[in-house]
Amino acid sequence: MKRISTRTVTQTALFIALGILIPIGFHAAGLGKLFLPMHLPVLLAGLLCGPLTGLFTGALTPLLSAVLTGMPTLTPPVAQTMMFELGIYGLLSGIMRHSFKLSVVTSLLGAMLLGRLVYGFLGALILPTLGLPRIPILYPLITSLLSSLPGVLLQLILIPLIVSLVQRSSKNRVGGGG
Repeated sequence: MKRISTRTVTQTALFIALGILIPIGFHAAGLGKLFLPMHLPVLLAGLLCGPLTGLFTGALTPLLSAVLTGMPTLTPPVAQTMMFELGIYGLLSGIMRHSFKLSVVTSLLGAMLLGRLVYGFLGALILPTLGLPRIPILYPLITSLLSSLPGVLLQLILIPLIVSLVQRSSKNRVGGGG
């Protein structure tokens, strides 16, 4: 069994903390649902640190945030479905970037698309078993394009920029600075 390094645990904890703190500011300004702030650290975790950090960050952040801040809510099971959705975002962004060596934007788009499809499948298949209304499988894709377009655009602009800056900074440190 492969051991999880201290570095991986530390990076995961950092991204989880950001995933809890960043949405507090956005929600205080009434912009949480519009800009999807919890998605930013999750996608960054996968892209920068790999699939394991992305998966754990995505799966744990909504639950811990719900317990600590009340956002997202536990009933109806918003936090629980977000755990799957964001877990898939983090896992897939990491796999696409680190295993398949795809570009940041391609990895980001793939993770965003597949994560929303997983969320749609959860809403269509699992919510009814909990006595909640079924949502159409493509509903998360449609709503993200309509109600959360600013958040999607923010992710597509900000995340590649941050990844580029972090990678450039890492190269400068490893190469002796300059």
